[in-house]
Amino acid sequence: MQLRTIAIAACTILLVTTCTAQMPAAGPKTSAPKPPMNPNMQMPMAGAPNAPAASPAANAMVALKGKAISIRYGAPSVRDRKIMGGVVPFGQVWRTGANPATTFVTATDLKVGTLTVPAGSYTLYTLPSATTWLLILNKRTGQWGTEYSQSMDLGRTPMKSATLPAPQEVMSITFENTKGGATELHIRWEKTDVSVPVVAQ
Repeated sequence: MQLRTIAIAACTILLVTTCTAQMPAAGPKTSAPKPPMNPNMQMPMAGAPNAPAASPAANAMVALKGKAISIRYGAPSVRDRKIMGGVVPFGQVWRTGANPATTFVTATDLKVGTLTVPAGSYTLYTLPSATTWLLILNKRTGQWGTEYSQSMDLGRTPMKSATLPAPQEVMSITFENTKGGATELHIRWEKTDVSVPVVAQ
């Protein structure tokens, strides 16, 4: 009888020891390590769709005798650069804006300075110098701004040059002093203001 009691006790001790060994030790709860956060989810990268363009698209529009004239261009900023004689090269044809070529579209025949311009679509360039500028209208359209073919010029006309009283950070093209069938086309940047009369025919 004593041997049977001892055997049962031994089995009980063995069973308790085995179950205890299989149970996980008590301790603080831990979680699986998190993957590193994608930095692109925290802030937009340079050049992302939400980032402002360095030279945003701009428009100049006017109506002469009920007919629309428009210029579409990229508007660059000074950004601490030398503009006249630097970004705008003297003695070389300049794209007169940024990004795609600057477009000049008129629904009516015009006289731009000394140049006769039939209704249609053109690319606008300029030929700057330290003293005088020429406005160029070119018959090729749809190209990048740095692409220029002189053989496609409709023609060139002199522009009047003036000095702005204070520097202008962002380049602009505007139509101003519009009266009836006439207006003035102005191109301004840094401290330069060049203009040419535009008259509907």
